[in-house]
Amino acid sequence: MNHSKRHNDIIRLLQQHGTVTIADLAKRLDVSLETVRRDIRPLTDNGAVVKMHGAVALPSVVGEAPFEKRMRENSEAKKAIAIAMAATIHDGDSIMLDTGTTTSYLARELLSHRRLTVVTNSSDIARTLSTVNDNRVYMAGGELRSDNGAAFGVSSIEFISHFTVGHAVITAGAIDAAIGIMDYDLEEAEFARAVVSRGKRTVVITDHSKFGRQGLVRVCEFGALTDLFTDKAPPRDIAAALKTAGVTVTLAR
Repeated sequence: MNHSKRHNDIIRLLQQHGTVTIADLAKRLDVSLETVRRDIRPLTDNGAVVKMHGAVALPSVVGEAPFEKRMRENSEAKKAIAIAMAATIHDGDSIMLDTGTTTSYLARELLSHRRLTVVTNSSDIARTLSTVNDNRVYMAGGELRSDNGAAFGVSSIEFISHFTVGHAVITAGAIDAAIGIMDYDLEEAEFARAVVSRGKRTVVITDHSKFGRQGLVRVCEFGALTDLFTDKAPPRDIAAALKTAGVTVTLAR
């Protein structure tokens, strides 16, 4: 079929953002909900998009693993943060990374660096940086999770305790002004806490969507950090807490 301009715009938005709600499509295209529903009908009929629970997606996205879907969320912001952080790392440096979509973007930005020593529990990061540019990559052992291919538990924490690195970098599930860096998973929080303890420089890289959220498990207080890289200025209460703790905040542009 010959797609209309809006059909092409819908496909483009899905390629950029993965799953998009009908309401969000209407807002982005500046049309009514009924117009969007009418526009997507031929796209669903011919299999170009898949409709589900008030949203639409490309068929390739429906079968993605949860980690792959999270890689699409705020992808431009995460890439900008990764670029800013990578600029502060030099050839020959040592770096420890926990598993997360933003640290995976950072690993890709580090492909232009040489002779890095990398310690991680992420199979994605290990695959990205191993066997290239004379890097040395050490991966923590343990059972790999099916959703993100990362190792957790006592053995992984014990493994990284043997290393001291120049840059210890973690992601965040949530950032609360009173509590600090938080996560929603106990094992992920425990591993991130261990990473923070192994670095001369301790960094959180996270997009602004995590500000003001409260997770289930505390990773660390702001005082345990030296730097935070993000894409937008934190809310006033979080910014004040970071300043009091002496954390340097870098905004990716």
